[in-house]
Amino acid sequence: MTSGLTLSENAAARVAAIAEKQGRPAILRLSVEGGGCSGFQYKFDLGEPEDDDSVSETSGVKLVVDPVSLDLVAGSVVDFVESPGGAAFRVENPNAAAGCGCGSSFGI
Repeated sequence: MTSGLTLSENAAARVAAIAEKQGRPAILRLSVEGGGCSGFQYKFDLGEPEDDDSVSETSGVKLVVDPVSLDLVAGSVVDFVESPGGAAFRVENPNAAAGCGCGSSFGI
């Protein structure tokens, strides 16, 4: 099932490197939980897809999202960015009406 979610090439390369180092499949799970400074926060983990997950793929790396989280992140782009302040996965979420400076939480 496709979701309109996109994993950037940078993010796919980073997931592949992390997965290889840990000896796990290159599958990034994105979920949304309550909390964070803006109401919701993104959570990233390596994990196998469940039957009802939405799955997209970039360069052989899968991005999976559960149905509840998908309502909040549909149409998003997951990127991996490096800056002098550090490196992190970032979600460019068109559904977010507000966000925090660190990019890890958002509001609707």
